[in-house]
Amino acid sequence: MLDVIIIGCGIVGSAAAYELSRYNLSVMAVDRLNDIAGESTRANSGIIHAGYDPEPGTAMAKLNVRGSGLTREICVKLDVPYKQNGALVVAFDGSDRAVVEKLYRRGLENNAAGGLEIISGDRARELEPRLSAGVVCALSAPGSAIVSPWELAVALAETAARNGVRFTLGAKVTGIGRIDGGGYAVATTKGEFKARAVVNAAGLYADEIHGFVKEPDFKIIPDKGQYYLLDKSAGGTVARTIFQCPNEKGKGVLVTPTVHGNLLLGPSNDDVDCPDDAGTDAQTLSHVLQTASRSVPGLNMRENIRNFAGVRALSDAPDFIIREADKNFYDLAGIKSPGLTAAPAIAEELARMMGSSFEMSLKQGFIDERRVTRFRYLDGEQRAALVREKPSYGRVVCRCESITEGEILDAFESPVPPSTVDAVKRRVHAGMGRCQGGFCSPRIIGLIASRFGVSPAEVLKDREGSYIITGEKGAGT
Repeated sequence: MLDVIIIGCGIVGSAAAYELSRYNLSVMAVDRLNDIAGESTRANSGIIHAGYDPEPGTAMAKLNVRGSGLTREICVKLDVPYKQNGALVVAFDGSDRAVVEKLYRRGLENNAAGGLEIISGDRARELEPRLSAGVVCALSAPGSAIVSPWELAVALAETAARNGVRFTLGAKVTGIGRIDGGGYAVATTKGEFKARAVVNAAGLYADEIHGFVKEPDFKIIPDKGQYYLLDKSAGGTVARTIFQCPNEKGKGVLVTPTVHGNLLLGPSNDDVDCPDDAGTDAQTLSHVLQTASRSVPGLNMRENIRNFAGVRALSDAPDFIIREADKNFYDLAGIKSPGLTAAPAIAEELARMMGSSFEMSLKQGFIDERRVTRFRYLDGEQRAALVREKPSYGRVVCRCESITEGEILDAFESPVPPSTVDAVKRRVHAGMGRCQGGFCSPRIIGLIASRFGVSPAEVLKDREGSYIITGEKGAGT
């Protein structure tokens, strides 16, 4: 019997696996999808929030600030792209100004990261010349940062795996039963697993997982957000993350550089019935652009290279749901924004709660570092030396992002290897450039097929059923 089964391998589940891997516990993480970070985390805005938005005294406020510092430390240790670029919350009128002043007071009470300041509209435009002339003032939050959310989740999962956590992907949980004498039997599409404790980090399905154990007392509300991603040629439009004043639907549409140098606009906020509804539509995207243009006029949409959407796991509870819901059954649910920021702190809180039931002795020889070779960031001499040592680094697969075959082969050797085209993308950034995989996808398909000993026709783009090759040219004619 295992000590712990974690259900869900998004940012929260991966952070939980990483934190619990510090201890002498046997841990398994399961996910219904075939990769880490395949749900909400893959379409996250990537903002590490400073801590001025949550209501003081809430778990969201406490864990936001703690998580901001932990994320910065983790990104350094695990070699995850991270940049402290700061943020501005802009106000357009007196009503917005009142919101900015409230956020400033909240931030002081929450001890928000990096210090806060209310600045004039003119000063805001000195910092960000592309800002609208209609901005009358702004909250400056220099402690805000940007990160690659899926790379962070993958780094946490890989490090957890190196420390003994077992990952079982493509394993949808179909039931949870209690075991005589204590513990749980977790039934999945890949078999039944038993553990002394279960952690519910199932995101969009957290209420369903909770319902296997006891009557649900919360409801997950799927909320879809649609985005524009602009090319790196537009990445310098703003240096900081530009927020509008938040409302009852969340933090609203932002304009932000990404940690990889692109420009991101979004998200929208629309409740949806189906957690898998990640489609986009012209009307909503038009609203996103119109709203973003209020903050930063004159956006060059000819540089748009992709539209995408993600579904966030909001809940009907006003705060994060972090608790021992039943004996050794732990809910980490309703982790809305600032969930990405708070994830490492949520994992710490989980370990603290579990300490009352488990002997949480620290593991000797815990591995807490990771290095990733990124060919595009090496200088000429370093590149030449690497190619001499490993010729596969001399073969560029993704021209837009200068991603080499060597980087993809390295990803295959990781403890949580990618098995789909999008999983490779999440590891090494191949296919995220201007052509969006138009050039490199066939090469990546070939590498995956060779690595796993399957036909190219069996290689998936992402989720089960997302086949790319459906037949040979001319077949049946």
